[in-house]
Amino acid sequence: MTSTAGDFERRVSAVSALADPLRRRVYDLVARSPEPLGRDAVAAQLEVPRSTAAFHLTRLAAEGLLDVETRRLGARTGPGQGRPAKLYRRATDDVSVELPQRHYELAGRIMVEAIAAADSHPARDAVVTALRAAAASEGARLAEASADLDDALERAGMEPTVEGDDVVLGVCPFHALAQDNPDVVCVLNHSLVCGMASGVGDDPARVHLDPGAGHCCIRISDG
Repeated sequence: MTSTAGDFERRVSAVSALADPLRRRVYDLVARSPEPLGRDAVAAQLEVPRSTAAFHLTRLAAEGLLDVETRRLGARTGPGQGRPAKLYRRATDDVSVELPQRHYELAGRIMVEAIAAADSHPARDAVVTALRAAAASEGARLAEASADLDDALERAGMEPTVEGDDVVLGVCPFHALAQDNPDVVCVLNHSLVCGMASGVGDDPARVHLDPGAGHCCIRISDG
């Protein structure tokens, strides 16, 4: 997809909005929350005035970094129930800025589509095997400075989150590519996380493909 000058300016403005330390804390809190948060919840958790929380939430929403929904809170209905509350969650769209502008996602999309199109080609198994090996190697490299798998996932921005006895991911590192070709991209992601596990001396057999896990396709079992 070709980026227009207006799109670029919008993305620069959005990223610039996170330069304010408190606004970044507000964004991080909402982004890591499994449920959308209201102004009162953000104010209470960050110990700031409600008006301050509202100001930063409004700015983040205006920049496209947060999505907003309106919902009545509590079980009370009828007259006197009050106005619906605004709730905020991380926006589904990605925001990034590169100077000069590059097209790495486009290159990734082309390669993924080429692998997916080779479904019936005799060489596909060899290509997928090579893809798995390369992803596992890169995963081990990414994790080499980490204390354990959770630390490696956190450093990679995948936002590991405890779910029962397992760990799921709050962020898919290949979200845009996975929308069109999940079969190829999820194999890539699984091998990457398996490589990260091996890189920190963990058991890669704990890493499972689970399309319903968190915001990604990976579930890491307790053992």
